[in-house]
Amino acid sequence: MRLHELRPPKGAVKKEKRVGRGQASGRGGTSGRGHKGQKARSGGNIRPGFEGGQTPLYQRLPKLPGFKNPFRKVFTTVNAGKLDVFKAGSVVDSEVMLQQGMVKKGLPVKILGEGEITKALTVRAHAFSKAAAEKIEKAGGKAEVIS
Repeated sequence: MRLHELRPPKGAVKKEKRVGRGQASGRGGTSGRGHKGQKARSGGNIRPGFEGGQTPLYQRLPKLPGFKNPFRKVFTTVNAGKLDVFKAGSVVDSEVMLQQGMVKKGLPVKILGEGEITKALTVRAHAFSKAAAEKIEKAGGKAEVIS
């Protein structure tokens, strides 16, 4: 086989429909465009989204307000008062809180200052509020930030 002998397989190439070439062709007269109207005219087309004069869907839907920060950090939060269930002197980290059912797996933990803490605990979390860190240290414990 040579390059000049290459042909597409039979039935792969169809003849182009030639519209407007007389009634006998089957596509004469209106050339498959029907009778009159905007779509029968040359250059007659409607823009995408046009709904015949009805207010289009993209105008009926409300606009989204504001800005969504793609770099936002989402924490699971635990109040300082909930940490009072642990024994004094123990180390409390996300694994221990997960076993107690205080946090969900996969999210970083932030300790907030709601409630009272009476025991000296070493708390390891990804973030602390100022109030929470003060309450933990006031009770004789440590607030350690982990990354």
